[in-house]
Amino acid sequence: MQQQDMSERSSGLTSSSHKPCKIDPSCCSTQRDTRAVPLLLSQNRGVLRHSCDSELPFPLPSDSFKYLNWCDIEDHDVPGDQLYCPRVREGPTDEELFFRGEELLLKKRKQVTDTEKWQKKLQENWANCAELNLSFQDLGDLYQVENFQRILQRLIRVEKLWLVDNSLTDLSAIRLPRCRELNVSKNYFTSFKQLPKIPQIQHLSLAENNIMTLSGISDFRHTPLESLILKRNPCEFQERYRQLVFSSLPNLKMLDGIPKLPEDCSPPKIRFLFRMCTIL
Repeated sequence: MQQQDMSERSSGLTSSSHKPCKIDPSCCSTQRDTRAVPLLLSQNRGVLRHSCDSELPFPLPSDSFKYLNWCDIEDHDVPGDQLYCPRVREGPTDEELFFRGEELLLKKRKQVTDTEKWQKKLQENWANCAELNLSFQDLGDLYQVENFQRILQRLIRVEKLWLVDNSLTDLSAIRLPRCRELNVSKNYFTSFKQLPKIPQIQHLSLAENNIMTLSGISDFRHTPLESLILKRNPCEFQERYRQLVFSSLPNLKMLDGIPKLPEDCSPPKIRFLFRMCTIL
């Protein structure tokens, strides 16, 4: 019995009946076509919470990986195009680790050579990704946003891309020449002009952004856009909203999950103001 307790403690588990908390899936990199998904990263800082009322005061073996991307972990050769939901945000700077009291992790960082940088770039292999989910990346610092945009610029062959809830404001400098499906819901876009260049787009989701008007939507007139979602944007409350969208996008077949209706085909009415005058 004593030996069993020791083995349980060494593995980071206790014999209590508390249920383990769910781990945020955005912190893990999941590999395609595999059932065994290794947990590479941990979001908790030095402790694992088994319940809302109990904590383990000692670090787990996985804590040394919690600020690493999958490609920074040694002894593996998984390329980026084999991952479906990789974590791509960078970890905190050395100064921030020091102020957090996690200076022990500073010793584990080493100087990266140009050769290692090139090997990392080859392992990321973003240029060959056809389907990628980079949602919920928690881009809290400027250097993380810059690294995120660096990755987006390399997605020259991506066809399906999810960027949900990343606090994005402007991707107008990004070009996705083969992208057919793009989901940028729950971000901070205020205009269609802030979206990336997507000439082959067919399905676009912009739900829960802050797009005020339909100005700029005509830029998608010559694209094969068939489905558009603008739910929970201020422009949704514009008068004759559906008629304006369909008149600007002749190839559109579905708006906000509703197919094109006969009344959506009528052009917007132009109102004339008449003044009455009295002839004496």
